[in-house]
Amino acid sequence: MFDIEQRLQEKGIERSVIVASAMELYVPHGLDAEAAAVRLHEKIGKALEDPNVSSLLLGAILLEDELYWKRQNSEIADDPVFLLSDEIIGMAIAEVIGGTYARFEFTRYDQKKPGILATLGPFLDDAVAGLIAGCTSRLYSECM
Repeated sequence: MFDIEQRLQEKGIERSVIVASAMELYVPHGLDAEAAAVRLHEKIGKALEDPNVSSLLLGAILLEDELYWKRQNSEIADDPVFLLSDEIIGMAIAEVIGGTYARFEFTRYDQKKPGILATLGPFLDDAVAGLIAGCTSRLYSECM
């Protein structure tokens, strides 16, 4: 949908790197890490096919390009506390995929910023954190 996986790849955000970032905060729930990584890879692929998830990710990509990269000297260059739209996008992605529980999982990934999340700008770090949070939350729920 919207060639979203390709657009992410163009930004250096490969699915395998997303999974690796997710696994940095993985909490075993009856699945060993290897099996969980395989399931997360599949869940992320499925989520990227959802038009709601894809459109929110596309919005994050476009906002990051427009408001962050094209305006590196702007007031949002350091992801200030008054910038909330990035968090809202991330939480929306998480909740579309994993429901209310995913919002709490989003907070873990947003605060710790494991793996690739630490290298992304203010919109994509939250959008990808939301993708991870939604998928890990769903995985945890299925394992219970």
